[in-house]
Amino acid sequence: MSDIETSTVSDEGFSSTSQVGDFELTIDATGEEGPTPQQTLVADYASCYLPAFRVAGQRSDYDDLGKVQIDADADMDDNDDVQAVRFTVHTEAEIDDGDADELVEKADDICHVHDALREELHAEVDVNGGAF
Repeated sequence: MSDIETSTVSDEGFSSTSQVGDFELTIDATGEEGPTPQQTLVADYASCYLPAFRVAGQRSDYDDLGKVQIDADADMDDNDDVQAVRFTVHTEAEIDDGDADELVEKADDICHVHDALREELHAEVDVNGGAF
């Protein structure tokens, strides 16, 4: 048996609905009825990276980062393939630059989506501590 099972259906057009456990997710290649697959990929990456960053903080004596927000952006080529991803991590807690680099390195190792992507798509990460 697989660890993850989903079912994705499209009755017509380019929009599809995926059943993931008890949740439904609509993705639309045209971006009209939901986010595109590329947008979803970047959002999934950020949503995995954020808790990884929190765990990295806990492992580095930043037990309470407070509010954390990741602003993500990506570049696509002429074929609409994602070519580069960038994260700006904003934290309520103050983090000095040296510690921020350490947290990013640890979060890279913890984030499962980061690990699953080809190295050229690993996010370039900037951290802004004390942002809130």
